[in-house]
Amino acid sequence: MLDVPRLRVLDAVARHGSVTAAARELRYAQPSVSHHLARLEAETGAQLLQRVGRGVRLTPVGRLLADRAAEIIGRIDAADAELSAHVGLSAGRVRLAGFSSAVGSIVPGAVAALAGRHPGVQVNLTDTHPHQALELLRTGRVDVAVIFRYDETEPEPDGVRLHHLLDDPLYLLAKRRVDGLAALRDETWIAGCERCTSHLLSLCADEGFTPRIGYTSDDMVVMQALVAAGLGVTTIPGLALRAHHAGGIVANRLAGSLRHVYAATYGDPPEPPPTAALLEALAVAAARTSSTG
Repeated sequence: MLDVPRLRVLDAVARHGSVTAAARELRYAQPSVSHHLARLEAETGAQLLQRVGRGVRLTPVGRLLADRAAEIIGRIDAADAELSAHVGLSAGRVRLAGFSSAVGSIVPGAVAALAGRHPGVQVNLTDTHPHQALELLRTGRVDVAVIFRYDETEPEPDGVRLHHLLDDPLYLLAKRRVDGLAALRDETWIAGCERCTSHLLSLCADEGFTPRIGYTSDDMVVMQALVAAGLGVTTIPGLALRAHHAGGIVANRLAGSLRHVYAATYGDPPEPPPTAALLEALAVAAARTSSTG
């Protein structure tokens, strides 16, 4: 029988690549972490780690067990949160992961509203990209993932349920007013995250050209600074533009181009009460954002 505390140790070491960092996160003494790992290797009969310089590296078997450990721990933590929910919304915890422009726009109002109505519910927040948020959701490390997708984005993994929040318009940023992407076909382009870059390539292909990408950044402030300096052009979603609009650039709305923003949950309904309350708060905050956009 695998020991859950030892699986937590392996998971922490896998994420940090360091026994010292894992000990710091878990608040264990370093020799205690090493002891747990040695006992886990003895229990499994497999070498899980290799020493590499001052750090450690997982063996293929160690990586396999670490991946399973992450899922097991996530499910245990999720079960703990669901059990806490049975005492009602006077207590409990809900864990949320979301992408930056949503975390900077929709999420704060939703979390504040939830705290006002249910002050005993604790909210944990992680700022991360959609595919990473969905992996955290799948492995039970978060209860809600706020993600975006485009029409051509691949379907979400089985078991993921999407709750629509809003449709976010896309804007073309340049130093001048332009009419569509094709007007900038000879410019240098600034690409964003993987999902946004894929959408940009799709839009440009529809206009009959391949953009010459000279810069890549998922920081919307950096992207706008590059445009303002005359170094390139880019596309940016409305939520990000609301949060920051640099001077000296023109935002040209791209007609018919939207990214769809969802709150994602995993598994069959009904949701635990804290999760359901957060979903409701997100929907209200998204509607307010849409009405003032």
